[in-house]
Amino acid sequence: MRLHEYQAKRVFADAGIPVPDATLATTVAEAVDAAGEIGFPVAIKAQVHVGGRGKAGGIKLVEDAEEARAAAEDILGMDLKGFTVDRVLVEQAVDFVNELYVGVTMDRGAGKPVAMVSTKGGVNIEEVAAENPDAIAREHVDPAYGLHPYQARKAVYDAGVDREVAGDVASILSTLYDLWDEKDGSDAEINPVMITDEGEVIAADAVFNVDDDALFRQPEIAQLEGETTDDDLEAMANEYGFDYVRLSGNVGIIGNGAGLVMTTLDLVDHYGGAPANFLDIGGGAKAGRVRNALEVVFADDNVDSVVFNIFGGITRGDEVARGINEALEEFDTIPNPVTVRLAGTNSVQGMEILNTDLVTVEETLEEAVQRAVADAEEVAQ
Repeated sequence: MRLHEYQAKRVFADAGIPVPDATLATTVAEAVDAAGEIGFPVAIKAQVHVGGRGKAGGIKLVEDAEEARAAAEDILGMDLKGFTVDRVLVEQAVDFVNELYVGVTMDRGAGKPVAMVSTKGGVNIEEVAAENPDAIAREHVDPAYGLHPYQARKAVYDAGVDREVAGDVASILSTLYDLWDEKDGSDAEINPVMITDEGEVIAADAVFNVDDDALFRQPEIAQLEGETTDDDLEAMANEYGFDYVRLSGNVGIIGNGAGLVMTTLDLVDHYGGAPANFLDIGGGAKAGRVRNALEVVFADDNVDSVVFNIFGGITRGDEVARGINEALEEFDTIPNPVTVRLAGTNSVQGMEILNTDLVTVEETLEEAVQRAVADAEEVAQ
């Protein structure tokens, strides 16, 4: 579950992390009123789950009410990388002299949480990690003991943070780890942590994602779930109970099991395509569930082809085949070419059931992915 920036900042502020004064607005009038109450200059920030909002025009700094109105009119209702903006955060502007990054996530290679600090804040941290990994100081944490104060200080000093603010930054990192641990976080980061010329340390952005499977332990965060989905497709997938993530490519992907779906995503990329989504229908999927999965993927206007990758264990290949047939037979014209690969339980029966007038059947995953990538390229031309 991904919290919006305004939600994450509430969580951070309640824990004692300094954040700018801000108000959520859903209309232009609300945004203008909020800006006046906070005091100019303010930043008007689109609240959608995408990176690079500023470069895409989703964040604007304004100096007066007229500029605030124009900015709110531009941002509210805009299409931002496939998401429609229906709310903005009106936030006090921070006059900063430096930007840092702090974050906590799970290092699955090490099998431990990792706390991170970098002086390269305000930019895509993935790019920093790829281009200059030494610019990120890391401290792995034993979850039985938590992040020791000395570890937080060490990460801050290793990153090269100025001594004048090092203590405050270490305190923010410690609090961020505690939140990540206590609230079953999967990712927590502040990018940037802004340093003012008075030496104040302020969280100017906020990312906080929570493990869906742990929401029963986090009732306060679970109450926010209805507000966190700003994408109609993700909302539809949630209603059907799918693990679904919308991506930016044009090859729709449906599989049973997260590992199988991730393998398919990697192969699509390997063969020169771009995945449009991650969609796991889960084990034991019946025909109706398969129909629902196709409905979600077909509803994405970016999708030009679809690949099914099903390995039967408790999921039966013949049930999946019936679901695919039933779903596609409901269309007068099938929106996108569909390629299917079945293996495992009842896969032979499933291959015999599949209507090859509606789908292309391939024996291996590699062949299925290559076919789907080629179909997507052809449709996109």
